[in-house]
Amino acid sequence: MGSSAKKKKEKKQDFQKAKLKVGKTKPKASNFTDTSFSSKAIVVNQQSLAANAPTQAALFNHHLSLLTHRSDTQRRESLSFLTTALSTRPVHTPPPQPFGVILPKLFPLVLDGSGGVRQQLLKLVKCLSGDEVDDHVDEILLYIRAGMTHLAPDIRSSSLDLLEWLLDVSGLEVVSCAGGWVKTLQCFLALLGWRVETGTASKWTSTSTSLAGTAKPTFGKAGSDGKYLVKKLHALALFLRTGLLPPTEDGLIGKQDIITFPLWQTEQHLLPKRSACFAHLNLFGAPRDEESEMYEDREDRQGIFAEKFQPTIERGLDNARKEGGEVGRAAASVRKAVSEGMEGYSREF
Repeated sequence: MGSSAKKKKEKKQDFQKAKLKVGKTKPKASNFTDTSFSSKAIVVNQQSLAANAPTQAALFNHHLSLLTHRSDTQRRESLSFLTTALSTRPVHTPPPQPFGVILPKLFPLVLDGSGGVRQQLLKLVKCLSGDEVDDHVDEILLYIRAGMTHLAPDIRSSSLDLLEWLLDVSGLEVVSCAGGWVKTLQCFLALLGWRVETGTASKWTSTSTSLAGTAKPTFGKAGSDGKYLVKKLHALALFLRTGLLPPTEDGLIGKQDIITFPLWQTEQHLLPKRSACFAHLNLFGAPRDEESEMYEDREDRQGIFAEKFQPTIERGLDNARKEGGEVGRAAASVRKAVSEGMEGYSREF
């Protein structure tokens, strides 16, 4: 009986509330942990106490390696750092890495799914000059053409912005590199829905609907169809003016001859300033087809344009001009570029 009464008393104590008196501290809990101790030093293994900050070259290489990071925020921030580093470097000072290393890491971002990354990429490339990208035009054109035929309308629009920038800084290199003229025109026609290819790649036949410009692209629409169509037509007009109009440097040769008199046409006999200056001869490469050929002369570009593209583009422009407004004015600018570029051309039979 005594044991039973003791157990009842202990159980009753569990449910009794402790009575506190004024000035008396609350008793500590049974699981109380004393944290009143203080430490004089905290040692972390492998902690660097060096006072020297990482160099700009090391930071540049680090952010260059982060361009393939899975986070779009990190890719955008790395592009922003590279943009600042390239735009603020002193004149005639090379970057921490050669452009042969930098540019191939930038090209895949043309197809990036984040709009912020593509906008930051456009800001970065605008810091570059034509001399820095001339040797890599054929590589970046591969990604631009892939973006022009992408399923996402935002990527297609961003690719046109990059193409306009590339035409502005290296226009002749764009239209004269391997595949730069024919393949890019082919992408434009697919983007506008003005041509439907049938058969093998060597055939260039088109249906009557595509020649009339009524065929529509199968990939999705951009936010405003009218504004997006105007943007495509402006990019096409710029591309045609670059490839068909005579180069502007022709008028400078006479002035240079006057300066170097009595040495006439000295510029024509100097060593070339660009690498692989005889690549258009394709002496040791695989035979190229009509699409991958290099059309360095204006007459060659005019010939392939008149034979393969001019009828399709003119019929498409006729339909675009009927819409009026901004679309009609953009179509008129493309027609003007075609007429001025093909002026004086006569097909040789």
